[in-house]
Amino acid sequence: MSVTELQKLVRFLEDRFACAQACTECARVCALRASLADLDGPEDQQLIRRKGILCAEVCDTTCRLLAEQVTQSEDVMRAQVEWCRTVCLETAHAFDRSPGSEEDAEACRDCARACTEFLALLR
Repeated sequence: MSVTELQKLVRFLEDRFACAQACTECARVCALRASLADLDGPEDQQLIRRKGILCAEVCDTTCRLLAEQVTQSEDVMRAQVEWCRTVCLETAHAFDRSPGSEEDAEACRDCARACTEFLALLR
């Protein structure tokens, strides 16, 4: 393996790990935000709860896929990470409309950024 190939592999693994870490943090934040939403509250609270649960599940799945030792198909990995990025951005937008959710929205955006950076290596 050449030095250039080794550098690309290290960068790939670092970005994969950074993406997985961001997914873990986003999942934690979204699960907490969903648990704080009023089940019988107004429609915006129900939306935040649904978005938070979906985002937590997608981020958790993405993290598990990225952490697997078995080599994943690049197409499968790309599709999952792209889905995660999309859900994170949608959730951040929903959180933006909820007072007190600014930090949670930022965690979602951080995860979307990590997904974008990782996807750049897959292309």
